[in-house]
Order: sequence, then C-alpha cells, then structure tokens
Amino acid sequence: MRFEPVIGLEVHAQLKTKTKIFCSCSTKFGAPPNKNTCPVCTGMPGVLPVLNKQAVSFAIRCALATNCAIAHESRFDRKNYFYPDLPKGYQISQYAMPIAEHGHLDIESENGNRTTIGITRIHMEEDAGKLIHDAARSKTMVDLNRTGVPLVEIVSEPDIRSPKEAGAYLRKLHSIVQYIDVCDGNMEEGSFRCDANISLRPVGEKKFGTRTELKNLNSFRHVEKALQYEIERQAYILEDGKKIVQETRLWDPAKSRTISMRSKEEAHDYRYFPEPDLVPLIVDDQWIAKEKENLPELPEKRKARFIADYKIPSYDAEVLTSTRELADYFETASKNIKNKKQVSHWVMGPVLGLLKAKSTDIKNSPVSPEMLAELITLIENRTITAGAAKTVFEEMISSDKNPVTIVKEKGLEQVKDNTELENIINQVIEANPNELEAYKKGKTKLFSFFMGQIMKKTRGKADPAAVTELLKTKL
Repeated sequence: MRFEPVIGLEVHAQLKTKTKIFCSCSTKFGAPPNKNTCPVCTGMPGVLPVLNKQAVSFAIRCALATNCAIAHESRFDRKNYFYPDLPKGYQISQYAMPIAEHGHLDIESENGNRTTIGITRIHMEEDAGKLIHDAARSKTMVDLNRTGVPLVEIVSEPDIRSPKEAGAYLRKLHSIVQYIDVCDGNMEEGSFRCDANISLRPVGEKKFGTRTELKNLNSFRHVEKALQYEIERQAYILEDGKKIVQETRLWDPAKSRTISMRSKEEAHDYRYFPEPDLVPLIVDDQWIAKEKENLPELPEKRKARFIADYKIPSYDAEVLTSTRELADYFETASKNIKNKKQVSHWVMGPVLGLLKAKSTDIKNSPVSPEMLAELITLIENRTITAGAAKTVFEEMISSDKNPVTIVKEKGLEQVKDNTELENIINQVIEANPNELEAYKKGKTKLFSFFMGQIMKKTRGKADPAAVTELLKTKL
C-alpha cells in the first residue's frame, strides 16, 4: 500500500443525568415530541442557562478514566451556526478552555502489540434536537426533546492507523463510559456516537494529507466499514493525480459507501466567543478526589485480575469484562465455586446464548447468577451430570424453580451406588457379546461404545467417573 491512513475520532457520549445540562427538563428517551422542553432549551428571549453540577461530575469521571489532566478552571463558549434543530442559533460548548486535556488509552493493535492512542481533549456541550423527515408529505418535523441534553465530546489525537484500530479504540471507550456509569452506551438511541476524520499520506511522509470527516456513525461496524471505504476512495483519487476535497461525508449503510454532505467548516466559521451567560467553571482538588473515589475498577484492570485470580484464559476475561454488568454477574456466580473456568464456560455459552435468543441483556437474564452458581455446585459435588445440568438449565429458563427442586422433581440425581452401576454394566456387556470380543482382541475404541450404552441405560444419570473405573475393571 502506497498510502498510510491517519485517523482521529470525535466521540459524543450522552451523560446519564436526569435533567438537561442548562435547565430542569427531563432527559428521558422516548417521550412524545417536544414534551421535554422549556423556554431555556427552546431558546426563548431573556432566559438564562444554569449549569447541571451532576454533568460536571460525570465529565470529571470521564477525564479520570481516560488519563486526562483536569483543568481547575474551564469556560463555556458559543459555537454559532444555524440549523432547524438548534433553536438558539448557537450551541453552548467548550472551545478555548475545555474541562480536560492530554489523556490516552492503550489498545491492542492488529499485530497483537499495545498501541497508545492520545486523547486531545474532553469538553462539555449541549446536544441539538432531532429532525424527522417525512418523505410522504415532503415535510421535515423538528423534535426538540434532545436539545440541551448534556454531552461530553472525547477527541482523540490522529494516532489511529487502521479501521481495526479505530474499532478497538471505540469499543474500549464505549466499555469505559458504561463502567463508570456516566453513559448508557446505547448507540441505536444516539447515546454514544462517533465522527471520524481521515486522511491519507504517502508512506514515510510526516505531513498530514487533506482530511474528510465522516459524521454520525452509530455502530462499530459502520465506523470500520466507512473508514475502509474512505481509504480506498481517497487512494483512488490520489493515484489518479487529483486532490482530496476537505468535506463532511455521510455513511450510507444500504449502499456501503460515503456520500458528500457539505464542505467542511473551519473553527473560525463558527465564530466562537465566550458564553456571556455562564461564569467560569471552577473544579478544585477536593471535587476531583471525590469523583476518583467513585470510580469502579476499570475493564482493563478487571480483565488482568480475572486472568490472575481466577485462572481463566485471556479471551474469556476479555468477553466477561466487556460490560460491568456481565463482569459482576460472573463474579457473583463464581463466589463459592472452586473451578472458575466452569463458571466462565456456562456464562459465555448457555447464558449468553440465552440472552441472544431472547434479545435481552445480562441485567434482564431469566437465570440469576445465584441460580447459576447453585446449578454449577450440583455438578461440582457430583449430584448431577453435565448432561443433566443442561436439562435443568432449560427448565430454569421456563420456570421460577431453583435447580435443586428441578433435580428432585425430574429424578435427575446422579447414580453413584457402585452395586447398582455394576449391575447395569453387566447387563450392557452381556447384551453386546460381539463388541466385547472385539474389545478383547484389541479394538479398545469400543470403550466409548460401552460408556454410551451405560449412559443411555441410566438416562445420563450415571456418574461418568465411577462408570469409567468400574467398566475398566470389568472389561
């Protein structure tokens, strides 16, 4: 490849405050259009904004979790532009003095090495409203419910060199904002969305090329596919001896291509100036220390602990720590279980499979971690076999009964009595004289045949370890 991609990401994370950033209107998603509005967020003349303290606390947590330096004094600015869903004609944001700068996240690159992606800044701002286009009536309707919802914008350095790295960075950031409980991360509802800046330069060149911006990408897959398309599009233009136009483009998932939206504005086009209605934001060391105390164990540290303490593989730990709720579920289920790998197997297999089938998440799992632990305990103490455990699990899904009750009602207790097992083994051997003769002549693979017949005769309730020892002796 003659060209090297240079990628920077701008992530907007909607903060989980109950009210908007500058007024007391609700931030609840799904309300009737223009229900969650007031004179402040609809930009009526004479109104004054009042900063939401909880939004600032959440922004501080974001900064701490991404290794940023937090400014003791930051200021809000007016970003001037007209759009139908921006009733004031300007957006209150932070430009010259953001709340945090100079952070970083470490990701695993495509070659398996750790790569550091710098974070230029984190700033706070208000969201705009939403336009709803009605093609049937050739009209556009405006819903201002989202206007004034608090956001943090997390701007990366142009340190990303491939779509895969961009996806890895986004997934890690997405996991972090959910772990620290400042954003629900719902990409379909727009709570976590991304703009990507991408340019190409000849391999070995230090100077950046002309960039294009990809707007409002709301899935990891779309980000990766849109960036890959832009790399190919820009390379084709440059190889043809033409120049890249600086512009904003949209991703069309139906056609798997980007589409030109408008020429890209520079910062001076927005005519930023200090917001006259808000005083400087002062954050002291005590406030920062308080938010630091509220931070939970972050996913990277938790993954390392799972590997070290629970002796589970790196891949398992990666999956289990992908969300805070899933990691909590695993730890609760593992509490009194000796073999943590067995818990990992059940969570990553049957439990996640169940959630996928029901299109739900771990918070709404029909099987609680306590019930799963009870089931695994029955396997560990050899009350039931692994095969019987699957039957119990399926029954747990469709009823509110606990595993012990299900085992008793269905008669699934494992057969451990040696006398009973010996009788069954004798019956199986007597019923299969040809296989017995072949086994004696060296066809030892038939051992599994006898095991299968015994398990079938006991309806899977025989203790496999006990059967194996008895069968070896008998044969």
